[in-house]
Amino acid sequence: MSERIGPIQGGGEGVEPADAFGLVANETRLAILEALWTADDSPVRFSALREDVGMRDSAQFNYHLDKLTDQFVRKVDEGYELRHAGEKVVQAVLAGSFTEHPTLDPIDVGDPCVNCGADLRATYEDERLCIECPDCGYGHGEYAFPPGGLTDRTDEEVLAAFDQRVRHLHCLAKDGVCPECSGRMETTVERAEDCCLGGSLTAIHRCSQCNHQLCSAVGLALLDDSVVVGFHREHGVSLSERPYWTLSWCVSDDAIELVGEQPQRFEVTIELDDEALTVTLDDDLNVHDTERSAV
Repeated sequence: MSERIGPIQGGGEGVEPADAFGLVANETRLAILEALWTADDSPVRFSALREDVGMRDSAQFNYHLDKLTDQFVRKVDEGYELRHAGEKVVQAVLAGSFTEHPTLDPIDVGDPCVNCGADLRATYEDERLCIECPDCGYGHGEYAFPPGGLTDRTDEEVLAAFDQRVRHLHCLAKDGVCPECSGRMETTVERAEDCCLGGSLTAIHRCSQCNHQLCSAVGLALLDDSVVVGFHREHGVSLSERPYWTLSWCVSDDAIELVGEQPQRFEVTIELDDEALTVTLDDDLNVHDTERSAV
């Protein structure tokens, strides 16, 4: 169960989360936030902001604006501007997280399952995109994907965007930064049978602040490692152009060996042509050593 979230801090006293959501649960206040977001210049003067929102009653408009000030809007000498919390509200609305519940027909991914070789399929439900094998059921990743990511995109573009999003999320998590709240993220490697991937040796990233959690194969931490990227480049492979789910060491633990317990050490062996790169990772998934050998 998630830990209780403390008060949201603004320019004044903290606001409890339930009260903070109540502050923006109003059409006029959302319109104010969106007007500040789309303004050509910032800060925006009171009169210009009221005109953009389209409210004639100055006193009523001031009442709603005052409710947003300090927590979602900042008042400065030149007018008003969005605080970070206000930006997040607008971004969530634009992403469709609060307003849209889209459906997506299953997508034939066009890549083989790393477990059995059958064609992969992508499905979308509850704002999560899942790539798995319809034949053997092997999971190749299931992660949050906001509804806005489906807008004006072909199936191929949706898959490409999902690939980039997963890389970004795990890059932050591996570096100890929660992609949701920017709190401290801690990594452990566990045996987890109910993970989003088919393997069992799983890297679990948990935020100590908001309790957000991501799981992945240990090898996914190496997608942006310079030695791994260079090794692939020498063999004519651009890692940035290969979807993560086509790389067995990113979605399976077959290439991963636990070689130390206290502290934990893991070896990830990547084979290309007649050469192998073995990367040793510590328990925080930092690269400890690399070694090349002939296959």
